[in-house]
Amino acid sequence: MSEIKRSGPVLIDLDDVPAVTPSNADPVPDVLPARSPAAMERVAVMAARKPSALARWFWRLLGTLFVFVLSLSAYDFVAGLIARNPVLGYAALGLTGAFVVVLLAIALKELSAFARLKRIDTLHKAAEVAIANSDVKAARGVTEKLLDVYKSRDELAWGRERFAERQAEVFDADGVLHLAERELLAPLDAAARREVEVAARQVATVTALVPLALADVFAALTANLRMIRRIAEIYGGRSGTLGSWRVTKSVLTHLVATGAVAVGDDLIGTMAGGGVMAKVSRRFGEGVVNGALTARVGVAAMEVCRPLPYLREKKPSVSGLVKRALTGVFAKSETSE
Repeated sequence: MSEIKRSGPVLIDLDDVPAVTPSNADPVPDVLPARSPAAMERVAVMAARKPSALARWFWRLLGTLFVFVLSLSAYDFVAGLIARNPVLGYAALGLTGAFVVVLLAIALKELSAFARLKRIDTLHKAAEVAIANSDVKAARGVTEKLLDVYKSRDELAWGRERFAERQAEVFDADGVLHLAERELLAPLDAAARREVEVAARQVATVTALVPLALADVFAALTANLRMIRRIAEIYGGRSGTLGSWRVTKSVLTHLVATGAVAVGDDLIGTMAGGGVMAKVSRRFGEGVVNGALTARVGVAAMEVCRPLPYLREKKPSVSGLVKRALTGVFAKSETSE
C-alpha cells in the first residue's frame, strides 16, 4: 500500500509547554564572584591591629630581660678573658665599647628622627587650629616654622622667594597658609604623587605576573613601606627604622579606622568599566585592586606626613593615581578586546 504524501504545515501538539522560554527568561545577572581580601587589605589590618596591654608588657619585659642577660654575659666574658689573657681581654673590651658607642649613635639618630616627625605633626595641628580660629598671627607663625624646616632645600629656593615677596599682601589665616601650600608644598606634592604611582605600578605588576603564593603580600608590604618612607622624606620628616614604622603604623591605622582600606570592584569599575573583572584574568583584577589599595595608602601617607592640611589644593584622587600608574596596562587590555 503506497504512502499518502501530504504537503503543507504540520501541527504537533505538546502536552508540557515550559513556562519559561529563552524569549521570556530573565537576563542573567552580571554578578561577580566574591573576591577574597586583597593583599594590601590583609597587610593593613595586620599592621594596624593594636596589641593588648598584656602583649605590650610581654615584649617589654622580654626585651629588658634579653638586654640584661646579654650585658651580664658580655661582662663575664670580658672579665674572664682579661683574667686569662690581658691583651685579648682588653681588645675585647675595646670592641665592646665601640659597639656600645655605635648603639648610642643609632639611638640618637632614632630620637632625632622622632623629633622631626613630631615637628611636622605639630605644624599640621597648629595650622588646623589657626584656620579654625582665623588667627592670622598664628598662621604666620606656622609659615615661619615651615620656612625654617625647608630652608636647606635647594629645590624650594624659588618657592621661598615667591612666598617672601607675596606674604605681605595676604591678611587672612587661610590665605597665608594657602600661599605657603602653593609655593612650598606644590613641588613636594608632585614628587610624592610620583612615588605613589611607582609603588602602585610595582604592586599591580607583581600581583598580575607572579603566580607564587604570598608574592602579592610580600610585594605590597615592601613597596608600601618604601613608599611611606620616601613620602616622609619628601615632606621633611626623614625617619629612621623605628620612625618609619611609627609613620607606617599611623597611616595604616588611619586607613583601617576610616574604612578607606576596603577598596574593591566599585573603584575598579569606576576606573576601567563595570565589567572589567569579568573581562580580564583574575590575576590582573587582583593586581589592579592591590594597586588601588597601594594608592590609597599613599594618599593617606601624604595626609599624615604633609606639614599642612589640604586647603585649596586638591587632594590626589586614588582613581587618577591608578589610571596614570597603569596606563600601559589598560591600553593593552583595551587593544586586546
